[in-house]
Amino acid sequence: MPGSTRMTHWGEPPWRIDFRPAARPIPTEVDFAVVGGGFTGLSAAAWLRRFEPSKSVALFESGQIGAGSSGHTGGMTLGETAAGDLPGLGDVLAGFSDIVKDLTLDCDLFLPGAWELGRAAGLPDSPIAWSDSGELRVAKQVPGGTVDPGKLVSGLARSADALGVRIFEDTTVENIEFQEPLRLDIGGNIVHAREVLLATNAMSLELSGLVQRAQPKFTLALATEPLTEAQREALGLASGKPFYTIDFPYLWGRLLSNGGVIFGSGLVHLKDWRELADVDITVGPAAELITRLERRVHGLHPVLHHVEFTHRWGGPILITDEWQPVFGFHARSPHVVVLGGYSGHGVALSVYLGRWAAEVLLGRRRPLG
Repeated sequence: MPGSTRMTHWGEPPWRIDFRPAARPIPTEVDFAVVGGGFTGLSAAAWLRRFEPSKSVALFESGQIGAGSSGHTGGMTLGETAAGDLPGLGDVLAGFSDIVKDLTLDCDLFLPGAWELGRAAGLPDSPIAWSDSGELRVAKQVPGGTVDPGKLVSGLARSADALGVRIFEDTTVENIEFQEPLRLDIGGNIVHAREVLLATNAMSLELSGLVQRAQPKFTLALATEPLTEAQREALGLASGKPFYTIDFPYLWGRLLSNGGVIFGSGLVHLKDWRELADVDITVGPAAELITRLERRVHGLHPVLHHVEFTHRWGGPILITDEWQPVFGFHARSPHVVVLGGYSGHGVALSVYLGRWAAEVLLGRRRPLG
């Protein structure tokens, strides 16, 4: 991704990534190259070494790990894709929970379920009753929960590093020559790789071949000051269940460990993924959406009328035409796997499919679908 390794003009989310890899020379050849240092790439890299410790694995991140979607997500963990439960997908939350346990990730995983909210109808005993283009109430509970994204990125990186993955930050893969072995051009360095995973999600769409298949967007979120237990109870959020609407205008959110609440909504539309580097939440369309979201949150419930916001931020998502994740072989090589396009449902799913991608690269499994 072009520009600064930390996109400070995207705002600051309420978590931090505290792992930095050791500096080392870029190798000239590697068994497996992973491009992208978010949830997907870090999970896949860790599992490649876990499955095959004799094979060399290098991960290349153009900024810092978690610099894209993974470090700027709200941390909601859901059990299905944005398109629902796909054939052959399996139990995402159980698989994600197993990975958290197997890799000993301290990431505050909490799975109390999640609420789907609607305006047309709701449960008679709905704990939530908010004013938002009509009365917003709980329509159904579904599997889900929350995680600390900063701790998850950091934990995955530590695990991958401990397993022997060589992690490179500020290292942009500029081009791939689809020969055997694959040839990666990395800032004047040439790396030959037997297999490659492209896990860049909303970035480098020409490299992944997703330019015509998915649309990059920028979405916004706010975090409130800590609320009292009584205030959380009045809002209907005492259980800690995250929520999202099933109708429009869209709204999602979750509790923070300090008692604050995250609310997210809004999309900045882009013509080209490179425009992400110039998005600034203090000016232009992003600032307008943040202001609109603040007003909307203040109007949801009397408890929120005068609440202060401690964090304002945004981050990229990649929305596919059919809302399904892209998971398959690159059109130009059966030795390159492309994984991304979670359409906003990527926290648990990306880690879960990252392990699956490692098995695909090892020839043990086929991609989803």
